[in-house]
This record gives sequence, structure tokens and C-alpha cells, in this order.
Amino acid sequence: MEHSTSESPIPSRRDFFATLAATSAAASASALAIADATIGPSAQPDGSITESSIAEAEKFAGIAFTQSERTQIARTVEEQLARFRARLSFGALNGQVAPAQVFRALLPGETMRVRVLDAQPTHISRTQAAGPTTDADLDFATIEQLAAWIANGTLTSRRLVERSLARLKQANPTLFCVITFCESTALVEADARDAEQKAGKSRGILHGIPYGLKDLFDTAGIRTTWGAEPWRDRVPTTDAPIVARLRDAGAVLVAKTAVGALAYGDIWFGGTCRNPWNPTKGSSGSSAGSAAAVAAGCVPFAIGTETLGSIVSPCTVCGTTGLRPTFGRVPRDGAMTLCWSWDKVGAITRSVVDTGLVLAAINGATDLDPSSVSMPFHAPRLPNARGVRLAYDPAWFEGPMASHRDVLDAARSCGAELVERTFELPCDPGTLLTGLLAEAAAAFEDMTRTNADDQLSWQADEAWPNSFRQAWFVPAIEMIQSERIRRVFMGWMRTALDGVDALILPPFAGGFLVVTNATGHPTLCLRSGFDAPNAPRSITLIGHPFDEATLVAAGAALESQLAVAEKRPETPWM
Repeated sequence: MEHSTSESPIPSRRDFFATLAATSAAASASALAIADATIGPSAQPDGSITESSIAEAEKFAGIAFTQSERTQIARTVEEQLARFRARLSFGALNGQVAPAQVFRALLPGETMRVRVLDAQPTHISRTQAAGPTTDADLDFATIEQLAAWIANGTLTSRRLVERSLARLKQANPTLFCVITFCESTALVEADARDAEQKAGKSRGILHGIPYGLKDLFDTAGIRTTWGAEPWRDRVPTTDAPIVARLRDAGAVLVAKTAVGALAYGDIWFGGTCRNPWNPTKGSSGSSAGSAAAVAAGCVPFAIGTETLGSIVSPCTVCGTTGLRPTFGRVPRDGAMTLCWSWDKVGAITRSVVDTGLVLAAINGATDLDPSSVSMPFHAPRLPNARGVRLAYDPAWFEGPMASHRDVLDAARSCGAELVERTFELPCDPGTLLTGLLAEAAAAFEDMTRTNADDQLSWQADEAWPNSFRQAWFVPAIEMIQSERIRRVFMGWMRTALDGVDALILPPFAGGFLVVTNATGHPTLCLRSGFDAPNAPRSITLIGHPFDEATLVAAGAALESQLAVAEKRPETPWM
């Protein structure tokens, strides 16, 4: 989830949740009963539920019962409490065990939409250098360029991996972007990839390419800490599926990158991950280290996750490119669970085309992630926005966002058709967050019960420990109603995208960050300019479910037209 220590227009999670106060600070008498009976002292000396304790609980739930109704509830609530105690006797649940209800991004009757783009680019130059002349040539080269050099023999994986590790070691004392270096295994794998290349065997475009992995994913024999003190010495015995897939594709893991504790923010047990453009500021979160490492020229790509802005936000702050795929396209088993029906996995890269290349390697369902689906994906290699219809609301480009208007002109210049519309949300999107908070609190129930949450460095009001505790007072009715409203928003998004290929808007405009994370729609975030020499800004494209190919092709054309992707941060501290 998103959080930034930066002073920027990017909203904090507190801003997102402000509108939720009337509903998320709620609990039924039964929820209060759970707390009284299992995790804390009751207002009554004997722990019993009385009419007065029910009356107090009503203040959380936003409902009022009569005195006779309270008496009846108090007289009969023990049966309900017994069910809760029976569930507790089962013991702690592994986070990989998802709820029986599985979320799908496609509505009933809705099919995967794929727009076939003309294969020929327009106004696009794709010349590549024959080979690197210095190590500095490697620092900001794209996956495509590096792959071409490895393929033609002018670059070895060993050289590239050593350079990546060296830069990470230079950057880390300032950026705090790495939790664990994977040097010994990385060099062994790099040598193996070079031997394969010499023998005429290539695993594909990621062959020999180093990458960083957000420290939420299990790596056999290498610690996976989730950025949180209680798990700082946790060492898994198996690899997450996407780790195995990237290895099979030839990519070389060089570092486990910093993640805000339990996937929120840029603060982890080793410090605050910093922004390479301005190291006095945080890199935002929670894919903090992945974005910072890519922005600083340390790795060509990194893996991130998003529940509520954790790819989009750090990419915006750090000026990197991020593709948050459709919910379910990339499996999450072997990764820390925050929210079973919200978590997504995507790539953070130096170019738009590269996001698609990485997605192609990690795409596809697994048996252990019940929300994962297998949908075809072919990564576009040629930028092309010709004839792509992009909808926008002029209100998104007014006031503080007026500087983004040049993106609309750039889109027209590269062949896109701009469609002006007015968008009015069905209701405040903050209502959608009730379910997110409840899921997250359920995922970390044991940490809350045992008070292990006290070990976390970040204890602010908006931090996870307090949010998890508050979620114990969310009534089941509010949870269900929030999910029903989620379904309303899914239908609304289908109407919003009717007749167009994507929406184009600043990353935090119109409430769409919350909405699309809830509905599961894919989003591409790319650098669009600068508000100051050390303050990049971004634009986002939101597409139809499972139509990431259109976002990549059109986004790459827009990236070329804007001509700001190659600017590098000043790094005198390296």
C-alpha cells in the first residue's frame, strides 16, 4: 500500500481513509464480544456481555437498539460467541489459505477484450547501440538493449550482474533500498547463463538480465522479511512461483528490495527507503526499494506488488515505469498475503516496453492461488498508439494537475484519438476500503492477538498496528455491503471504458487509484515530465481487464513522444 514521507501532491493512506471514518470505525455487538471474550479485558468483571456493553458497541456500528432488544441480544449472544471460540480452536491459519469467496476482475458475461493494433509504429525511432563502450552504458539501458548486447556477444551476464551489485552497494547506504543482497547465488547464475549463451542456448529476452525482488516473495535459502521486525530472520525453503518463472526465463536475482513493513509505506526495519531524485525524501511505498533501485540505475527491472498504490505511487515519486496487471493475471502464492482479493504483482522498469517483457515471463495461473487465471498475453515490442481511443475528463487536468495537459497533446501527436467525457463516481470510493482493511486485519490476526505488532518500527495512527486493531470493530454487515458496492463499481468501470480503449489521467485523479485497485483493472504508470529538476511526474493509462497489451503499445508510443524517459537523477552520493 502507498505511503510516502515526501512532501508531494500524492495522497497518503490517511487521506484515502478520511472519507471512510463513518463506516470503518464501526462494530456490532458481536464484534465487541469477540474482543471482550478473547483478546482483552471486558468492561464487566466476569467478562459477560451486558446491555450496557451492547449500547457502547452501537456507537461503533452506527445503529441504535431499544433497551428490550439489547436485553434479548445479551441473553442470546453466547451461542454466537461459542462459534467464534470454536473457530479459534482451529489455530492460526497460514496466510496462503485464501477465503472461499474468490474475486474475479471480469463481470459475469464479460469476456476478455483484446484490441489488435497495427504492427507498424509511427514516428518512432528504435535504433540501438552495437555494444556498450563503458560500464556506465549499462546503468540505464533498457532490458531490450541489454538483451541485444548479450545476444550479440558484446556483453556477458557476469559483467552486467557485477555492475548491478556494485551500484546497489554504492547506493544502499543512502537509499536503504536493499534488504538482502543475493551476490553469491547471482554470480553462479550469471556464469551459468553465460555458459548457455556460449553454447548457443538462450532462455529468451531476460537471459542473463539482473533484477530486484520486493522482499515479500519467498526465495529458497534467502531470507524473506516482509520489511517487518517479527520476520527479519525468516528464511523460506522454497521459491515463489514467479521467482522460479523468472529464473526459467533467464533472469538473475541480485537483491531483495526494501518494502515498507507488511507492504505499506517506505519505512522498514532498516530505515526509510529514499528517492534517488531527492534522497532527503522517501521513495513512497510499498514497492519502495524496487522503484528506487531501478531509478538509481542499479537494476534494469524489479518486481513490485500493489494493493492500493504500491506500484503507482513509488513509480510516480521515483520517475520509473510500472505496470500493475489485471487482478489474477500473475499468481501470488509464495508471497506475503495482505489482501487476498486486492493484491497484485507487476514490474517496475526503465521503459514501457520492458514492463510487457517481464509480464510475459510471470503471467499465468497456479493451482495454489485460487484467484489466479491463465489469460494469453503477447508483449508488444513496437510502440503504437495509432487509432487508440483514450477517454479523459477535463477536470482531471485542472488546478494542480494542469501541468499534465501536455500529455493530451502528445497523445494526439502519436496517433491516439482523445475522447472527452465527464465521469461521476457512483459514490465515495472510500467505502470500498472497508473490505480491504478487514482482509488485511484477518491476514495478520495472530500478530495483533499476540501483540507482536508492538515490534514494528512505525506506530503512527495511520500505520498498520492501529488499522488492524480498528478493523476488529468492522461489522460483518458493513463488510458485505462494501463488497456489494464493489460490484457496483465494477459495472460502472465497464461503462466508463465503453467505446474506448483506455482512460488517460494523472495517477491520483478522480479517485481512480482506489476504484481500479478494487475492480482489478490494469494500470500503466509512466514518466510524463518534471515539476522541478528533481521532481518527476507521471501519467497513467487504465485499460480493460486483461488488455495490458494495448496499454504497453500505446504507452510506449506516448513515452517516445514525450521524450523525457532518458533523463537521469543526479547521484553525487554514489
